[in-house]
Formats: sequence, structure tokens, C-alpha cells
Amino acid sequence: MFFKSKKPEPVKDDSSAKDLALITQMNQDLATTLDLNETLQNTLEVIIKRINAQAANVFLIEEKKQVFQCIASKHQAYLEEYEIPLTQGVMGKAVLQKKCIRVGDVRKDVREIAEFYFDLDNKTNFTTYSVLCAPLIAANECIGVIHCLNKKTTNKLFEESDRKLLETLATPAALAIRNARMAKELIDKNIMQKEIEIVGDIQKTLLSKNKEAPFPISGINIPAKVVSGDFYNFSDLGDGKYGFGVADVSGKGIKSSLLMSKASSLYRCLSKTMFSTADLLDLLNKEICETAARGMFVTMLVGIYDSIKKEILLSNAGHEPPLIYSGDGKFSNYTEAGPPLGIMPKIKYKETTIKFSQSSMYIFTDGITEIKDPKGEMLGAEGFQNYIKKYQSTPNNERLKIIIEDIVKSGKIQKDDLTIVVIDDK
Repeated sequence: MFFKSKKPEPVKDDSSAKDLALITQMNQDLATTLDLNETLQNTLEVIIKRINAQAANVFLIEEKKQVFQCIASKHQAYLEEYEIPLTQGVMGKAVLQKKCIRVGDVRKDVREIAEFYFDLDNKTNFTTYSVLCAPLIAANECIGVIHCLNKKTTNKLFEESDRKLLETLATPAALAIRNARMAKELIDKNIMQKEIEIVGDIQKTLLSKNKEAPFPISGINIPAKVVSGDFYNFSDLGDGKYGFGVADVSGKGIKSSLLMSKASSLYRCLSKTMFSTADLLDLLNKEICETAARGMFVTMLVGIYDSIKKEILLSNAGHEPPLIYSGDGKFSNYTEAGPPLGIMPKIKYKETTIKFSQSSMYIFTDGITEIKDPKGEMLGAEGFQNYIKKYQSTPNNERLKIIIEDIVKSGKIQKDDLTIVVIDDK
């Protein structure tokens, strides 16, 4: 009786099953956090362990500079100091071709690897033998690459199976990194918004508060956004004299609001001791010229109203000419003006004394006259004058609010800060 011996069954390669399980676990792990740094570190930890690489890095694309920036690294932290052009090397090739690239042996196949690798090796005392580089593609957008160096084997060379695995692992990694970046951007945006709101609240404290009649000056500021590039200030100087200043900073946004805050603070301090409007503008201009960013400037009108002498001392640095509405119902302008603050450091401003009796002076920023209706037609000086006539009999601490409310209700669309200050002599 003969017995046939059984052939030994082939050993099953369970690497595919392990890789599938790894990918599943990786997806689960990455889905549990939206912290970018944690996501990056977890991604590299998984990849370097499974591929058995000596080092691994994540480079993200910096669009403005058109470079790769290393934002996470395992065993090559010094790479975070380097920026690599988008078109260079294996990383550039991986992004261009949108596929995972393997350089089996950089010493034999130098055509596949850019010279910068050797340059980096020389700078960092790291020896590159083999390279894997997979593009990070999420929502059809390449956001960067995963970059692995040297397999921890005797020959230190990656195999084709390593390339395929990294290519597979890069997909969930890219999605996780994209989601984490979006979450970070949203958090940063919310933080920035809160900080902007704080700046806006601080700005409001720099504006003078309106007082009850018979105080002769009143003001209003309605920012187009949270922060404003306009400001006004007025104060009782004693002996029937009142100081006032209105300004408009060029541009919009945080930079303009910060310059506005500086100009406002300087004015508040200096105007209490300086009673020459020309000297005041000279000093303000000098300070702003020294510190303002290139291309930024401030238009400003400052004055002192003497209620006893019935006159106003005025100096103007490129600001809108104020409107004077006399008791007989006529309008006139004070047109004398020098250049805005922050342009010419050695300029000397002029001051003019004008008679002011039974009249109102309206000082405003260009947001008032340049406000437009849906057809694109500006309100203009004449349109503003019509609103002044309409509400002139209203007390000054209510008048300006009613004027702006009426302008906006008429269909005008606010895209700039709206600021008005009125001085009444009655």
C-alpha cells in the first residue's frame, strides 16, 4: 500500500492584508484629530514604521514663494530650515507627474535625483542612498509631498513594493492634512476676528464722547468694518476755547487702524498743551513720517474754536475741506491745505483764523461724500448739504446720527468709514 506524500502548502503572504489593515487603522487614527501638528506626526510615525525608512518628512507647497517647506520631520528636523524650489528634484517631479517616485539607488541612477540632495547631504552630513516621494493630493489639489529616505536594511534601498505602499498611504494622509489645515485656518481666523473686535473696541475709546447741549461740538463715526481708519477728537480747553481734530488714514484693514490709533493717541496728548494748530500738525507729521509704513499717510484737519472771540483757528493736512453753513442758509468752504501727514517730513503747515458766528462747521471724511447708491452715483457735496439743511434745527448730539441714518436708508451703500464732526456757534 502506497501513500502519496502531501506537498507542502505554500506560505501565504499576508502583507496585503496587513497593509489593508494598516490603511484602515491609519484612516481611523487620522480622523480622530484636527490638530495639524498631531496629524503630521502621526502620519510620519505610521509611514516610517511600516516602510522601515531611516527618515521621513512632510513638505507642503508655499504658493507665494513657489517653494517646498518642510513642516514635519522624523529624524531630519534640520530640514525645516530649508526651502526647496517647486521645480527641483524628486519632489518637483512627483508633483508634476502626480505619482509616487522611487529612486532605487541615487548613486547609480543620478538622472532621477536632483543635485540638491547631494548639496543637502554635504550641508547636513546625511548620506542619501534611496528615495521615495509621494505627492499629497486632496480634492484634486497637490498640497505637498511625503518624502522618505533610506530603507533600514543592509543595502538601504527601497523596493517597488515600498513605492506602492507609500502611494497608497499618501491618500488618507493628504486628506487628513488638508482637513487639519482647514481647521487651523478656521481657528486662526476666529482668533484674528476676536482680536480685530478688541482693536475695534479700543478704537471706540479713543473717540470723544458726545455731551449734552450747550456743548458746541459733536461727532460720529460708523466704521465700514469692525475697525476704522477714521478718528475724531474734541475737548474743552477752558476760557471758552474748544480743540478738535478729524483724520482719515489711507487704506483699510488692520495696518490702517493701527496707524489711526497712533495718530489719535498723539493728537490727544499733544493737543492739550499745543495751541498752535500749525505747530501741532508739524509735530504730528514728523512722528508719523518716522514710523508709518511706506505708502501710508494720514489726512487731518485740526482747529481751535474760540466761542468768546467768535473765531476758529484752522490747519489742514490734505483733509476734505470743511463745510460752513451760515445763519443765512449759505454754504462756504475753507480750502487752505497742506500735504497729508507722513509724506514730507520737513513740511511747515499754515494756520488760518476765520470768523465764525451764528454758523455751523461740518468736518467729514470722504466716506460721506463718496458713498454711492446702487447705480453707482455718489452723494457728493451737494447731496450732503441737502441733509445738513434738512436736520440743522436738530440738537448737534442727535443731528449727525439722524443724517447718517437717513443717508443709509435712502439706499446708499456704505463701503468706507463714515465720520462727521460739527461745531455750532449759536
